[in-house]
Amino acid sequence: MEITEAIKKALKEMVLPELSQIRTEYREIKAILELTNKRLDSVDIHLADQSRRIDETNRRIDETNQKVDAIHMDLMKRIDETNRRIDETNQKVDAIHTDLMKRIDETNRRIDEVVFSIGRLHNVIVRREEHEDLKEKVKKISQHVGL
Repeated sequence: MEITEAIKKALKEMVLPELSQIRTEYREIKAILELTNKRLDSVDIHLADQSRRIDETNRRIDETNQKVDAIHMDLMKRIDETNRRIDETNQKVDAIHTDLMKRIDETNRRIDEVVFSIGRLHNVIVRREEHEDLKEKVKKISQHVGL
């Protein structure tokens, strides 16, 4: 048994110090693992909070997009209505323009007639004056000749 005890003693001297060191390192690793787990839990909580905040932000963005879409549709309707009214106004302006052009043409025609009539009257008046002048001259000549 001496050999057995010598082997036991040798094993105790070689293995026990290393077992003690392994236990110490195990406790340190366990402590580090607990701290790491606590940090992971903290990170998980933080990520969950960030996820909730992102979801809230996305919800608000969706609401804002809906409002923008509604405003866009309203503005498009207003623009379409304004364009329709502009088209109607343009049609009225075109009709008035056509009517005014007809009136101007008619007025110009009448002015041309009046100018022509005035020209004829002028010719008649000039002839009458010439006739009167000639009459006067014939009278003077007749008196001068003694007729």
